[in-house]
Amino acid sequence: MTTVFKSPLDLEASVGKRLGASDWVTIDQDRINLFADATGDHQWIHVDPEKAKTGSFGTTIAHGYLTLSLVNMFLPQIVDVQGISMGVNYGADKLRFPSPVKVNSRVRGVGDLVAVEQVKGGVQATIRVTVEIEGSDKPACVVDTISRYYPK
Repeated sequence: MTTVFKSPLDLEASVGKRLGASDWVTIDQDRINLFADATGDHQWIHVDPEKAKTGSFGTTIAHGYLTLSLVNMFLPQIVDVQGISMGVNYGADKLRFPSPVKVNSRVRGVGDLVAVEQVKGGVQATIRVTVEIEGSDKPACVVDTISRYYPK
């Protein structure tokens, strides 16, 4: 479910609230391999299923930064800020990878609005995105994303 704000100024009233969750997405070996090719990170724990069977996780795992990159896909499913000329990814704070994502796991993003402040020409929102692993008590990733929204 996506939380819709008609204007960036409307964000302020929702600080401290859960914004919603994205759809689930399966992290298959093809996605992991494509990320390895894109980043040049071909460590065996990610791309060698046979060797990974003997590793500490018993299978390949997604790169932590692959998990983080999915936040960009999850955010528009979590929050829709309307009445803007543009939105900008400004950065991130407090990034952690508490648990690995094993191949063929399903993950989703859950967003909480933790801060809103006025900036020159717009509004800056900090949304904590927790990337959950289906069936796991520990998340794969927790990151405070920082977005800036500039009104029309």
